[in-house]
Amino acid sequence: MKAIVLFGSPGSGKGTQAKLLTGCLGVPHISTGDMLRERVVGDVALTTAKDAMHSGLLVADELVNGMVEERLARADAGRGFILDGYPRTLPQARHLREWLGARGIREVVIHLAVDYNIVIARLAGRRQCPRCGTLYNLVLKPPQRQGVCDLDGETLAVRDDDSEQVISERLDAYERQTRPVLDYYRSAPVTMLQVDGSQESPERVSEKICRALKNG
Repeated sequence: MKAIVLFGSPGSGKGTQAKLLTGCLGVPHISTGDMLRERVVGDVALTTAKDAMHSGLLVADELVNGMVEERLARADAGRGFILDGYPRTLPQARHLREWLGARGIREVVIHLAVDYNIVIARLAGRRQCPRCGTLYNLVLKPPQRQGVCDLDGETLAVRDDDSEQVISERLDAYERQTRPVLDYYRSAPVTMLQVDGSQESPERVSEKICRALKNG
């Protein structure tokens, strides 16, 4: 059983790769961002988390750790899972390693390395279907019909965390709090795979990752 941890800056393609790898590996894609966006809707108790997300800041470790543990306890995660957007801080990374180690689960970290300018272009042009969650990019992966989801015809929307100001805050937060997690994993006894996510198509990148995982 493997815990696949997708690691990279906002806009590096973690969500896209997670969806592609789910098809390849047959294990669930677990996105903390998606879970948080679902939970903050109408939940007054999560107002602080909602404000943090809309400002491009990170949500409290305790809340995210508990949410992830609850999700990983479900039956569909029994054969493995793909974590997207977690861990994002050193306390989260240490918590995850302890939780996995206690259950004999092997951790595999995949670092998606993407050029900064490409990250900016991806985030600024990103659109998402509010119904099915499919992501598009106006430059890199536009919908067949402008502004409309290919799958269900829903009008595409700009996520709250993809505004210009929030993009800047998210990248700053990544440099301050999340990049140190990468250094932590580089010195930890875990399997780590670095992949260039800038040049090739998401499908090609996914093929490389999937082949490496199955061979390793």
